[in-house]
Amino acid sequence: MLNLERLRTLHAVSTTGSVRGAADALHVTTSAVSQQLSRLEREVGQRLLERQGRGIRLTDVGALLAEHAGRLLHQVELVETDLADHRGAVAGTLTVAAFATAARGLLPRMLQALRERHPALSTRLVELEPVESIARLRHADVDLAVVQDWPEQPLAVPGTVLSAPLLDDVLDVALPAAHPLAGRAELALDELRDENWVGWPSDELCHGWLENTLRRNGIEGQVAYTASEHSTQLALVAAGLGAAIIPRLGRGATPEGVRFVALRPAPRRRVFALWRDSSTNRPAGRAALRALQDAARECDLG
Repeated sequence: MLNLERLRTLHAVSTTGSVRGAADALHVTTSAVSQQLSRLEREVGQRLLERQGRGIRLTDVGALLAEHAGRLLHQVELVETDLADHRGAVAGTLTVAAFATAARGLLPRMLQALRERHPALSTRLVELEPVESIARLRHADVDLAVVQDWPEQPLAVPGTVLSAPLLDDVLDVALPAAHPLAGRAELALDELRDENWVGWPSDELCHGWLENTLRRNGIEGQVAYTASEHSTQLALVAAGLGAAIIPRLGRGATPEGVRFVALRPAPRRRVFALWRDSSTNRPAGRAALRALQDAARECDLG
């Protein structure tokens, strides 16, 4: 009989694309992953991996077995969820992934509520970009993910993943305090066509959205500075180096030297929760979603 943990390891290699990725997802060493795969190859009696350049890839047999492993792990989770639902206990461990501003603006309140309501439940938080959150969610390394997208740039969500809306987050433009338009109550984005812009690094979802938004308003190739942290972006704005578009969710106090101005029309991003369909009936998952929805309702984004 094939070992379930070894099948889980093979599935992790398949979904992450490498031994290192599988080790990170499973929270083990690369040596432990390699050992599990070697033992699985001996059980199967066939090669499951082969070298490809500096990396590895699954053989045809390995890919077939990884596909079956994914379905088997899905069924195992269904059984575990049904048993937990039968017991009705909100317990065990639950891992939540969230992008940066949601981790700051939503998750502290949610996690605090879970601790107060369900002390037998242990929670973990990992900060991830939405695309990585979905990959980790599919692999079952994450139980609940908070992600974002925009109406004009929807996020691709697999069919085995369910979703629930949390809130719509408004974004404003941040200008240096001495900027001629900083005293306005609102302005149109195309009024800022001559500005330099401060944005996000190219590997982040928000980078593509910002470039597309600027392009639609006749602003081309003017993202001169990039930083992941909004505090860094705002420090660059305060120094007079450019303008930035900053969401209201998770926004701290306005730094000295910065003025926020509403945009007309106001850009909005959608923030929503994702979970695997196989975990829908897990009491801990339902409790976490309720706490997250409560935290979203309490957000003041006016």
